[in-house]
Amino acid sequence: MQELILYVDSRFTSPWALSVFQTLTEKQLPFTLHTVDLDKGEQHRAPFRDLGPTGRIPLLVHGDLSLAESSAIVEYLEEAFPPPAWQAVLPGGLQQRARARQVMAWLRSDLMALRAERSTEVVFCAPTQAPLTAAGQAAADRLTGIAERLVKGEHLFGEWCIADSELALALNRLILNGDPVPERLRTYCAAQWQRDSVRQWVAKPRGQARG
Repeated sequence: MQELILYVDSRFTSPWALSVFQTLTEKQLPFTLHTVDLDKGEQHRAPFRDLGPTGRIPLLVHGDLSLAESSAIVEYLEEAFPPPAWQAVLPGGLQQRARARQVMAWLRSDLMALRAERSTEVVFCAPTQAPLTAAGQAAADRLTGIAERLVKGEHLFGEWCIADSELALALNRLILNGDPVPERLRTYCAAQWQRDSVRQWVAKPRGQARG
């Protein structure tokens, strides 16, 4: 097997880096983890700058391939290391997989006010005392409303998939900050957060919180 190298942010707060880290970990693929200090601009300097065209993390290097954008990396790893030989991270059925991709694309493209006011610093480092603005509260209501329609049981699509972890992280922007979230969704997120692949990420050292 060609070496797999994953580049992530040095504070381990990127939700999308977590998705790729979790995919590699769930599939039990050996990989080397490198960190990039975004605050110091290392993403704009060699050697990282020269690995990919966008200078974004996460970034996966696999042989001659350098691939950014977390959803593209997750799908590549699912196809390169498919079940049943490796753990599935996306649903197997055509329609269920499309629905999982829909959830993942939505979480990457929506809820901007909530993501700004409840950054993943509140998930991985410390909560904030700042109340949500009207726009932030509207985004929070949109998130919980859609999540209540999506979450019908332990997992979104019968078996665990990476979309479960991504939705749980979005909800944890509120839950772990002490913001109100329906109890059923809190229970769902708590179960997702107990996966060993998530716990490994949560345990990473993060240094001092940004002021």
